[in-house]
Amino acid sequence: MDPSRTGMPTSRRKTAPGRTHLAASAAATPSAAVRGSPWRASRERVRDRQIKREAVIRAAAHAFNHKGYHNTSLDDIAAALEVSKPTVYYYVSNKEQLLFECFVAGIEPIRAAFRNARSQRAPARERLKTVLGHYGQAVASEFGWCMVRAEDQDLSPAMSAHIKSLKSEIDQGIRRLLREGAQDGSIHPCDPKMTAFALAGALNWIAHWYRENQSMTGAEIAAAFISVFENGLKPRAAAPAGRRAAQRTTHRLER
Repeated sequence: MDPSRTGMPTSRRKTAPGRTHLAASAAATPSAAVRGSPWRASRERVRDRQIKREAVIRAAAHAFNHKGYHNTSLDDIAAALEVSKPTVYYYVSNKEQLLFECFVAGIEPIRAAFRNARSQRAPARERLKTVLGHYGQAVASEFGWCMVRAEDQDLSPAMSAHIKSLKSEIDQGIRRLLREGAQDGSIHPCDPKMTAFALAGALNWIAHWYRENQSMTGAEIAAAFISVFENGLKPRAAAPAGRRAAQRTTHRLER
């Protein structure tokens, strides 16, 4: 039972002699069968629990971003949500699990992008560009700190191994698209390992300096990084409008 619901008064209705409480309830709501499955309320409770659990994870991510993992307590998270500490324990077993859930919440959109990329027929370069866009947005999200710093915390061996496994999955996915791009001619032949390290390293560093109140959104920053990855640094001819747009982007990044 959700501890946040405890202590709330409940109304009790007397049942006439010879009638069961279930029958009395059905008589009081004659349209119950018409409304649908009697398990609907149960499904709604599941959704309600999921929404609250996501709120706990987001509150934890926000606290870890601002105070660090070791300086954040479950009391801090409970206070931010205006609930009791036992309520937090209803959704997660401990602070380590909270950090892991924050990591998973951040990395899942990237994993989903890879799954989608495998089903597409577009050139590997285009598929990689889409994946990196999701990667950059994820790192610039509220879960970015947890994504790049979770492995550095004093976690249990099992939890650390799980995180390393998921990070390796992302790394191998980038390498695979680089190899496929070299094969289909959409990407210049390169060392997949070193190139994957360079791409992920650049994107991961966004979490160290990006703040939500900056002039550019996470999506815009991801697009700017990808433009560098795609086009490199060498000068090239550009229309005046294109040069002005590039200058505006540079100015916004420097602010």
